Amino acid sequence: MKRLAFKMHLNEGQKQAYIQRHNEIWPELKKLLKDAGVSEYSIFLDVATNTLFAFQKVEGDGGSQDLGQTEIVQKWWAFMADIMQTNPDNSPVSVELEEVFYME
Repeated sequence: MKRLAFKMHLNEGQKQAYIQRHNEIWPELKKLLKDAGVSEYSIFLDVATNTLFAFQKVEGDGGSQDLGQTEIVQKWWAFMADIMQTNPDNSPVSVELEEVFYME
């Protein structure tokens, strides 16, 4: 199992909307993520910079960032586009982070 981490950026003043939308994550999106081997998916917010830090464990070669061709993920991106920085296709602007330390 591999561990992935990436960061994204939340628009100013959108913390509560982001939390609410994730508390009500669509069941079909959650199923897609689990079926793709994603587990232990956490997102943290640095309120000083509005930087979102995401971590997930993944079985296989992919991760949540590789599901953008699916209809449900494209709908989720469109749903989230008004509260975070996005690319022209509505995907979140994200930067993969390199793991430099791990302790089990």
